[in-house]
Amino acid sequence: MRWKPSAEACASEPQRADRLWRGNQPAGSPVVSEEQFDLLPTLDLRQEMPPPRVSKSFLSLLLRVLSVLLSLVGDVLVIVYREVCSIRFLLTALSLLSLFLAALWWGLLYLVPPLENEPKEMLTLSEYHERVRSQGQQLQQLQAQLDKLHKEVSSVRAANSERVAKLVFQRLNEDFVRKPDYALSSVGASIDLEKTSHDYEDANTAYFWNRFSFWNYARPPTVILEPDVFPGNCWAFEGDQGQVVIRLPGRVQLSDITLQHPPPSVAHTGGANSAPRDFAVYGLQVDDETEVFLGKFTFDVEKSEIQTFHLQNDPPTAFPKVKIQILSNWGHPRFTCLYRVRAHGMRTSEGAGESATGEPY
Repeated sequence: MRWKPSAEACASEPQRADRLWRGNQPAGSPVVSEEQFDLLPTLDLRQEMPPPRVSKSFLSLLLRVLSVLLSLVGDVLVIVYREVCSIRFLLTALSLLSLFLAALWWGLLYLVPPLENEPKEMLTLSEYHERVRSQGQQLQQLQAQLDKLHKEVSSVRAANSERVAKLVFQRLNEDFVRKPDYALSSVGASIDLEKTSHDYEDANTAYFWNRFSFWNYARPPTVILEPDVFPGNCWAFEGDQGQVVIRLPGRVQLSDITLQHPPPSVAHTGGANSAPRDFAVYGLQVDDETEVFLGKFTFDVEKSEIQTFHLQNDPPTAFPKVKIQILSNWGHPRFTCLYRVRAHGMRTSEGAGESATGEPY
């Protein structure tokens, strides 16, 4: 049976070891108390150890290596900069050289005459004079032909100019219509304002200023009796239906009515939609009440700016007034423009009846 130490024997073992250790200490050595001996394991001996020191020789060596590396990097940068500058200079030189060569080549091509035009062989003096004489004869023949052609063109131009001038003066004298016009204010025609539609008034303009005639831009109905026909110089009435009554200078046996309107090509609005389209003509008797229907017509703005319409006045009857009644226009929603109206026929004598033989005005 194995022997086991008791608890008191185990507790006395450390005291016995302590007495043995103290008995082995030499005389005169300091005595460490048991409390101080217990504090020794808690001391941090690493804090009392001095930090390692780097030697000065190592730092100087490191600085030298860094300085060498920096110098090498600087040399490399300088070399690279010089190479870049040399390449740029080379490119600039090549560009200038190419421009110079191009200019020289252009001068050789366009300024210097080509070699192909030069004679391949030298001519003798007699051959040279013969060639000059033949070329001189050819030039004289060409000059004679040009003079003849110029005379022919001049004669044709003079004949055409004379013909055109005669035609223009003829048209001007006939006023583009080869019939007398009894609706001219210069021969005594006028407008019966009581039987004529009212003028068009634009609501977008200054109504107060339009009350003064010398500031009113709207043209009166008498403008249709004037020969001045240009865009804007017309009488406008509201809507697409209206009428105008013209007081003739005498009793006239009406045969035709002519309306004139500028073509769409010269209209400022880009069209002639304000021109009259369908209209009717009536002859008024002396009493101003009896109206005689003379025909219904259509003014086509695509055909011509001046259109003449033959009236249904058979047997011929003389009237002191004529009424133009506009039934529609070419699409303008607000107003209709009437430029010039002409009345053609035969004027009767003052004392003759309606069927009396008249004489042209």
